[in-house]
Amino acid sequence: MAGRRRVMLVVVAAGLLAAAASAGGSGGKSARFELLRLAPAASLADLARMDRERMAFISSRGRRRAAEIASAFAMPLSSGAYTGTGQYFVRFRVGTPAQPFLLVADTGSDLTWVKCHRHPAAANNNASTSVPAGSSPRRAFRPDKSRTWAPIPCSSATCKESLPFSLAACSTPSSPCAYDYRYKDGSAARGTVGTESATIALSGSAAKRAKLRDVVLGCTTAYNGQSFLASDGVLSLGYSNVSFASRAAARFGGRFSYCLVDHLAPRNATSYLTFGPNPALSSSAAPDAASSCSHATAPGARQTPLLLDHRTHPFYAVTVRGVSVAGELLKIPRAVWDVEQGGGAILDSGTSLTVLAKPAYRAVVAALSKSLAERPRVAMDPFDYCYNWTSPSGRDVAVAVPELAVHFAGSSRLAPPAKSYVIDAAPGVKCIGVQEGPWPGLSVIGNILQQEHLWEYDLNNRRLRFKRSRCTH
Repeated sequence: MAGRRRVMLVVVAAGLLAAAASAGGSGGKSARFELLRLAPAASLADLARMDRERMAFISSRGRRRAAEIASAFAMPLSSGAYTGTGQYFVRFRVGTPAQPFLLVADTGSDLTWVKCHRHPAAANNNASTSVPAGSSPRRAFRPDKSRTWAPIPCSSATCKESLPFSLAACSTPSSPCAYDYRYKDGSAARGTVGTESATIALSGSAAKRAKLRDVVLGCTTAYNGQSFLASDGVLSLGYSNVSFASRAAARFGGRFSYCLVDHLAPRNATSYLTFGPNPALSSSAAPDAASSCSHATAPGARQTPLLLDHRTHPFYAVTVRGVSVAGELLKIPRAVWDVEQGGGAILDSGTSLTVLAKPAYRAVVAALSKSLAERPRVAMDPFDYCYNWTSPSGRDVAVAVPELAVHFAGSSRLAPPAKSYVIDAAPGVKCIGVQEGPWPGLSVIGNILQQEHLWEYDLNNRRLRFKRSRCTH
């Protein structure tokens, strides 16, 4: 059959050339071709067999494409407390062949990067930058060993216009696109950026692996920051056209979700970062003519609008209506929660302690400390309110901690467990685990306040869904 196709293609190609020449000479604007069968006619049985083979091929492609769209994939997620950091780590495989790494899961980043092996020439050319002393990476990505690594040229429009973290200066037009990525805590990562393929494990009975191609990846050759000593880099979950979250969610249902185990959980306590539908938070209905998809919130789950505002980019913002302690709504100026007035609130998996703008912080700690006034105060940095939680015999005492609740738009509320805001700071010592932020300024719901909840970021429908969960599997 393949031979007959090649013969017919040659005849058709020759006919095209002849017709084009004829049309050009006569000024005509159309051409007519005579299709010739140059092989013996196939029997009806042969034709039926070939049609069945073709339909099987078409169906297999359709099923494969549908699986890509409808399925999900998950990445193991765990607390980094065992390393002395307040971050959550995700396991990530990148390159061809795939190389494994442990990255910080960060909803406030739009650049995914890994520590890279420095080529000797690059090291000589960048002698002024170096990794922290004694912090040689245990694992380092080797771009020269990956068949799918593609550097982004410094002179390209992608480098100049699409990557907000790229450096403007080019040593030569063909040199790779460089970056100097700065974080709010003063840490930084420097290197060059390219595209790569990430290996993902599809969910479902087959549990097949697949490649997510054209992922923007930073190859970091110099960095500083405590959180990076225990990890191999950062997985960008921020809202950006170049983040890993946006790239993966675009292929898997426009959504991603995560569940953060207790931040003091042991190393083997694992949950998942999932891209695609999460039945625990939302259900998908069959598509209709009016829309490509339909989503309903699962029983027990709450939802609130997700604000994708350029002023808080690449963070995910939410509308806070207020904060209550012991059921009483605190007197906090509305401007504190309003981006238009210099306030606003974001969720950030990369920040450990919740940070409240000054007016909100003072109201919250005043209400909580009033309820804890019977406990002896102790001093402990960086907290303002810490308490001795032991009895004279040295045992922990039972103290009733009032409920703290954050009220969102849409009549939803986050009521975290007491251990998420009156936290264990040392043996026998508990502290009010929020920090004071500047005003005007954003308030940040950190990962400790988010712990033991399942969170879904529905980017397509701009909804944030959440539900109480133990998170462990």
